[in-house]
Amino acid sequence: MKRIAQIEKKHTRDDHPEFKTGDTVRVHVRIKEGDKERIQVFQGDVISRRGSGTGASFTVRKVSSGIGVERVFPLQSPNLAKIEHLRSGVVRRKKLYYLRELTGKSARIKEQIVGASKKGKTGTKAQAKAAAAKAAAASDEGAATE
Repeated sequence: MKRIAQIEKKHTRDDHPEFKTGDTVRVHVRIKEGDKERIQVFQGDVISRRGSGTGASFTVRKVSSGIGVERVFPLQSPNLAKIEHLRSGVVRRKKLYYLRELTGKSARIKEQIVGASKKGKTGTKAQAKAAAAKAAAASDEGAATE
């Protein structure tokens, strides 16, 4: 087993960002047409991840002109130029195959807001209000000392 792990280690890539099922990603794929090479971008929601090591892959789904398009990408493929992590989604499952049957607003994935807790008021608006209150208090102190 150590031999297989050593061989796999040579071929693994660590330049991809961390992402999970439910996240929205933009995948840049190298495409060869004859002697030319170009980059094609595929943006959508990650509906599944499978495997580990060099055999790992993930499926991305998008809706284009009202038609659902899914594409499976090998995670360690040299044809992947880069993967951009655009936003994190809140999901309770690892496989989101049920999205195939949904259309419109019901097919959306809720966005996970970074810095927000489950209890509430620690999101961006609350932070902005706290910063404004702190700035007002600091300016009042500055005016009192003069």
